[in-house]
Amino acid sequence: SMLGPALLKYGTEAQKKEHLPKISAGLIRWCQGYSEPNAGSDLASLQTRAESDGDDFIINGQKIWTSYANYADWIFCLVRTDATARKHDGISFILFDMASKGVSTKPILLISGRSPFCETFFDNVRVPKANVVGTVNRGWDVAKYLLQHERAMISGMGERGVGRPLGQVAADSLGADEQGRLEDPMLRGQIASFEIDEAALACAAERAVDLAKAGQAHPAFSSAMKYYGTELNKRRHEILMSAGGIDALEWESERSKGGARPRAWLRTKANSIEGGTSEVMLGIVAKRILDLPGG
Repeated sequence: SMLGPALLKYGTEAQKKEHLPKISAGLIRWCQGYSEPNAGSDLASLQTRAESDGDDFIINGQKIWTSYANYADWIFCLVRTDATARKHDGISFILFDMASKGVSTKPILLISGRSPFCETFFDNVRVPKANVVGTVNRGWDVAKYLLQHERAMISGMGERGVGRPLGQVAADSLGADEQGRLEDPMLRGQIASFEIDEAALACAAERAVDLAKAGQAHPAFSSAMKYYGTELNKRRHEILMSAGGIDALEWESERSKGGARPRAWLRTKANSIEGGTSEVMLGIVAKRILDLPGG
């Protein structure tokens, strides 16, 4: 859902034939080489270098917060191919095998005790120039296009899907009154407010699909959806923790499935960071959708 659309738009026919069938069949695992220790929200400051060597690039540098890099087969990666250009220029979007010589990963442990994230290191990794997606030094265009799909995908975590309604989950822990309502009126009000906002997100997602089908999608709308969906997911897990009472604090017991609820709650803290922070998303909405003046 992230790389596929970018390949369809910018990839060569050879790249499409090699990768799209495997992606659609679920036969390949990809990871994303974007963020670096000194290039997170300011992604264009990335310093991973790709130096020309005949028909190849030699890649050196480091990425961070690379989801499931230790399990991935391939990586789509942003590298700097022209160190003299302006920071948004001189960047290329390139694909390579994670089994390539010189690639190594190191898992990052989060506060939840678990993590999908890794540090990823490149030490003289040789990659064919034919693996560049789009034009050399114009990778920022590909990166921005891919981010639209990533943010739309991440926003989906705000929707409940097939999960049980929060009111039912809370009633199991806290009980119901004589009318069958959740006994805690404050929590009942929070859940009602949340479910209204959840329904609004679902409507916005349907509207986004309709606009895309009509060719009228705003490129910044995915940023609004990403902000709304991730903040909503954080609220959901805050409510789940409140609804669980003291039992929700269990960390390692069999009854709590290894502390599934508090670990998931802690994991949501990263939702408003990954794929672009909430602050960055609001800035994009203000500038590109609301057309507000810069500060």
